[in-house]
Amino acid sequence: MELTRLIVKGGVISPGELREVVNIASEEGLDSISFGSRQDIIFPKGFKSLDKTTLGKHHFVFPDQKSGNNIVSSYVSTDIFRNTNWLTGNRFLYILEEFKEQPKLKVNITDPKQQLVPLFTGHLNFIASEHEDYWYLYIRLPKWEKIEVYPVLIYSWDLAKIYYEIEKISEEDAIDIELLFSLVSEALDTNNRTIDKPLNIPFYPFPYYEGMNRMGIDQYWLGLYWRNNLYDLDFLKEMCDLCFECKIGKICITPWKSFIIKGIPKDRKLEWEKFLGKRGINVRHSLLELNWHLPVAMEWALNLKTFLVRTLDQFDISTYGLNFGISEYNRDGHYFTSIVIEKNELPIALESIKIRDTYNVLFAKNFDPNTREYIVHSQDIDKLELPTILIELSRKYFEELGNTTSETTEKQQKKEKPQQDIYQCQECLTLYNSEYGDETQGIPKGLLFENIPETYCCSLCEAPKSNFRILETVEN
Repeated sequence: MELTRLIVKGGVISPGELREVVNIASEEGLDSISFGSRQDIIFPKGFKSLDKTTLGKHHFVFPDQKSGNNIVSSYVSTDIFRNTNWLTGNRFLYILEEFKEQPKLKVNITDPKQQLVPLFTGHLNFIASEHEDYWYLYIRLPKWEKIEVYPVLIYSWDLAKIYYEIEKISEEDAIDIELLFSLVSEALDTNNRTIDKPLNIPFYPFPYYEGMNRMGIDQYWLGLYWRNNLYDLDFLKEMCDLCFECKIGKICITPWKSFIIKGIPKDRKLEWEKFLGKRGINVRHSLLELNWHLPVAMEWALNLKTFLVRTLDQFDISTYGLNFGISEYNRDGHYFTSIVIEKNELPIALESIKIRDTYNVLFAKNFDPNTREYIVHSQDIDKLELPTILIELSRKYFEELGNTTSETTEKQQKKEKPQQDIYQCQECLTLYNSEYGDETQGIPKGLLFENIPETYCCSLCEAPKSNFRILETVEN
C-alpha cells in the first residue's frame, strides 16, 4: 500500500509544527494520522486534493515520489532512559540541524545504551562511542550484502558532511569500504579519531515507554500508545494546545508507532491526567501489548497481534525484555525485534483459491536484535500454532538470559582478518594503518609497520620511521 509520509527529522517535532500538520490533515477530510517505524508521520488514507504549494516547510513524500528518507535518532530516549553520559538532547538537536538537505539514504543516529530505537536499520548508522563527541559508523549501502565498519571514529560536527560525501560516492559502482574511506578522506578535512576498542552494545530488557513517569525532580514525561496506530486529530489539537500552555518545546516520535512528551511540569501533572481521563485514554497497557512492531495500515497484522496478545495473556506468559515484529515475507530480512513472525506469500497459482495463511517464526541470536543475525525457528506454521511457539521462545529466552554475551561486529571481523597494526607519528599525529598501507610512498595494503623499509618517513611532516609509536595491534 502506497502511503503519504511526512518527514520528521530525528523523530523530533514541535507542538506548533504538529498542530500545522494536524490542520492540513483536517482540511483534507482526514480524522486521524499514524506514526511510522522511521519516526515519520503517516497518512493512512492518503491525500486526494492537497495543494502542494501550501505545504510550507513541511517535507511530504507522496506515493508517486521516492525521494527522501527520514533520519532516525534516539533523541526520544535522552533524559528518560539510560544513556551515554555526554550525549544530551541538545547535542542531538545540534547534530540534526547540520543535515540541511533531505538524505537520500537511511540514516540512524543513536545511543547504544538505549533500547527504544534500533541501531542498525539505516544505510548509515552513527552510534555514539565512549569518547565525547565521537561516533562509530556502520555502513550498509543499498547494494552491499553485509554491514561494514568505517575505520575511524567520527567527530559530532563532521557527521553531516561525511554523510553527504558518502551519499555522492554511493552512486558509483564497485565501491567498497576501503575505497569509500579513501575517497572521503581525500575530499574532506575531518577531525577523526582512532578506534581504540570495539563497540560494546550492552543488552538490556526492552523498556516500558508508556504512561506518566517521573523525569528528574520537578518534571514528568508521558508516553502515549494507541492499539490501532490511528491518532485522533481532535485529540492531537487539544494536546498541542496543552503543550503550548506548559511551554513544552518538543514532541518525540518512537519507532513503535507511539510518541513521548518530555518536560511536563510537576504542577501541571494533574491537568494532563484530567485531559487524558476526559478523553478516555488508557495509558497502562501491559508490556505484552506494547512491545510489537506492525506495518502501518495493515489490518491483518493488527488482527493477528490482537489474537496473539489475548492468547498469551490467558496463559499468563511473561514477555518482559522481548519485543515482537509482524511482517510480510521480507527478502532482505532487515528486522529489529527479538522475535519476528513472517506472513508467507501466497503462490500466484493459488491466489484464486481461499486457503489459510501460513507463517514463519524467527528469533534474533541471543534474542538481541542488535546482533542482526536471525535464526529460523519454524516455517509454514498455521495461525493457531503461533501462540504455542511464542510461549516456547519466551521460555527459551528466560532460560538463556544472562548466559550469553553478544559479539560486536568488530570482534567478528577481527576473527576473519589477518594481523594488522596502527602506528602514529609523534610529530604531527598522522596514522599508518597496515590495513591501508601508504600508497603515496609505495607501501602496499596489509604490510605491517615493522616490515616497511627503515627509510620510510611520515607522508605529512617527513619525520623518520623511528618517530612512530604503536596504537593498536589486531590479530586473528
